[in-house]
Order: sequence, then structure tokens, then C-alpha cells
Amino acid sequence: MRDMKKRINLLLVIYLFIFPPFHLLNAQDMTHYKEVVKELASAKYQGRGYAKGGANKAGHFLAKEYKRAGVDEVTLQPFTLDIQTFAGKMEMEIASSPTPLRGDGRKMVNSKWSNGKWMGLRPGIDFSMREYSPGVKGEFPVYHVDTLHFDADRMLADLAKPEYQNSLVACEFWFTYKHRDIFSRLQKAGECPNAGLIYTWPAPIKFFKAYGHQVVDKPIVWVTPEAIEGVQRVRLNVDAKFLKGYECFNVISKVEGSRHDSCYVFTAHYDHLGNLGKKVFYAGANDNASGTATLVTLAAYYAKHRPKFDIYFLAFSGEDANLRGSTYFVEHPTFPLDKIKYLFNIDMIGDNNPVSYCEVSDAGMKAFPLFEKINARQHYFKELHRGDLAANSDHYVFATRGVPCIFLENEKGDAFQYYHTIFDDYEHAVFDSYEPVFRLVRDFISQY
Repeated sequence: MRDMKKRINLLLVIYLFIFPPFHLLNAQDMTHYKEVVKELASAKYQGRGYAKGGANKAGHFLAKEYKRAGVDEVTLQPFTLDIQTFAGKMEMEIASSPTPLRGDGRKMVNSKWSNGKWMGLRPGIDFSMREYSPGVKGEFPVYHVDTLHFDADRMLADLAKPEYQNSLVACEFWFTYKHRDIFSRLQKAGECPNAGLIYTWPAPIKFFKAYGHQVVDKPIVWVTPEAIEGVQRVRLNVDAKFLKGYECFNVISKVEGSRHDSCYVFTAHYDHLGNLGKKVFYAGANDNASGTATLVTLAAYYAKHRPKFDIYFLAFSGEDANLRGSTYFVEHPTFPLDKIKYLFNIDMIGDNNPVSYCEVSDAGMKAFPLFEKINARQHYFKELHRGDLAANSDHYVFATRGVPCIFLENEKGDAFQYYHTIFDDYEHAVFDSYEPVFRLVRDFISQY
């Protein structure tokens, strides 16, 4: 009897070694998941932007990862984009003492400060550039907008005065957005004698690329309110390079199912913000190495557990440059869009909010109760909070073309504060939402 128990135990150990339970498979996936996130967020890819080729390096890495996962096909879909980049000099200095003026209001020949010293600001921490700003070099007075008693005509009259000609106009960003008609004029050459604009934004300072396909006439700088408070003069030395027709690509992989008449699609963008000067880059661990790594591990899972229907994994470039990769794909699809049973866009799931945010297309609403049913039964998330459809991630271009889809994002946890900042790195990465998202979409596919 004892020998029989030993043999049974031995057979159980061998069985578990060959066929581990799914939760152990998930543990292995978590290890691989973290490895992919760490790799994509490393300095090797320089923020997965364009100036230093980081996005394309990341794309080639993903192609190798998909092949290693055992998918049936991997193809690269090339496209081009225009984008402004900042990978050269990135210097900003401030001082609180104004340049001495002569009695008639003109500057004295000696432009040194009568008192006070210049202080350098830190790129990515104290300041960054608006994505459509040109480069800039020079020394400028600062005009602080009176937002409490704002009068556009008075502001324009002030800017015409000798002491404020060629000045940088400093104002809180959302105030400029509220009065964008007047402040948009301050961006254009010939409209006003100001040299540019300073937008204030609470720390940590952010950087964007969505409108980097264009360049306005005058420089626009993001600065924390604390950094610019009381500042009277600014020195800037910022290099910019506009890349026209920059060649990049989407990475498309496929796991074949037993049926080919319909398919499931997973999407995530692998590009990010790139560089802010020579030394600073945006690692993008949460945005969106977290979603990209999920696609890699899902591809590995389905390569081993063959699905009923074909599954495509679309890793897009150019998302942070205004959805350029996904827009190109829907305009040049490699398979008919009407074959898609359901599409899952996984973006920024590297957080720990127990409530998961989602957006669902009109065509996808029929199946949304199944997501809620699965989640309620398995307690993957405390709730699926559905928001309005927004044009800021790759699912949107599919949703507007009638594709059933859901956008899964975990926001407002510990990592969300670092969105589009230099602190969205592997050191601040959070991995709580990976397994719940993985299991939610896996269960949905098995039941839909």
C-alpha cells in the first residue's frame, strides 16, 4: 500500500511538471511579462520614440518575441509619419531680477543682472516642451498674465510696451485653453510681438506628442508653477528637429484557430514619447510597455492553447503621435475588419486600482454584459467602470468603423500620477492589473 502511494505521488509530480495548473502558467507569464516591460522601458530604446530610432528598435524586439512565443505569422506593416523631436540641447535658466532699464524704458547696454543669479531648471522635472514647439535660443523677459482680472485688450497693450516686447507670456495651461482664441494668436508670427509662451502645469511636468506633426511659429514651454513664480527673465537653448516622412511600422502576428471565418484581435501600442534633450527619455513602463507585454504573453498562451478562431495581435507604432499606426492599419487592413468578432485594446494596465476603466464601442455593447458577468463571478476587479468613447487610444479608429471592441485601462492607481512623465519607468511600475486583465479576456474568448 505504501509503495502504491509513492507511485501515485510520483505520477502526480510528473503530471504537474508536464501539465502545470493555469495559475502556475500565469506565474510563469508574470515573470515573462515583467521581463518584457523592463526591456521596453530600458535606456536601449530611449523612450521608444523616433529621434534615436527607439520605436523601431522596440518593434523589431517584439517581432522576435512573437516568433519565440510560437505564433504562426509575424509581419511588419510599414507606414510614415511627420513628427517634431527634441533630442539635442535642452536648457532653461531663470532669474527673478529684471534687466536694468534706462530712464526712457530701454534696456541698458550691460545686460548682466544687477542682483540675483541665474538658476538652471531640470528638463522633464521643472520644464518640458510643447510637442509642436519650434526650437529656441535666446534671453527673454517674462510677462505674467493676470488671470484674476484678465482683460485681453490690456494684455495685448502691455505686450506692445518696450519692456515686454519679445517676451514669453506665462499663464496656467487650462486658463489659456479656456481663452484659446486669444492665446492661439500669441503662437503666430505677426499677430503679437511676444517671443513665445510658457504654460504652467502642476508637478510632475508632462510631455505630449499627439500634435507633433505640426510646428507653430513660436516656442511653447511647459513649466511647473513653482519654477516660474516671480521669474522676470528666462534663457532658453532648445534644439528641435522635424522628421518628415519618418519610416516606422506596425507589428502584426497571428495564431491560427480551427476556424478562419472570424477572428479575435488584441491591440496595444508600443511607441512612446522618446527624448527630451540628450540625457532625458520617457521610459513608458505603464504607457504602454504594460499593454504591449500583455500581448506578448497572450500570444504565447494561445500558441500553446489553440483557440477556436484565429487571433491577431496588433502592436501599433505612432499611437502617441495621434493614433498614426492604427489609423494606417484600418485604412490598409491585412484582413477584413468585418471578420472581427471582438477587439481588445490594452493600454496602460500597469496600475493597482481595484476598479478597471473601460470604453466600449457601439457594436461592442451587445457583449459587454458578458464582461460584467465574468468579472462579477470571478472578482477580477471590484468593478468595470465604463466611460465615454474617446479618441485617445487605438480602439477608437476601429470603433468608428463599426468594430465590436473594448478598451481596457487601469487608471488612478499609484502609477497614474506618472502618466507622460519621466517617472513612468520600471522602478515605478505596478503589476497588479496584469493577471486580472489576462484572465478576463481569456474567459471572454472561451465563452463568447
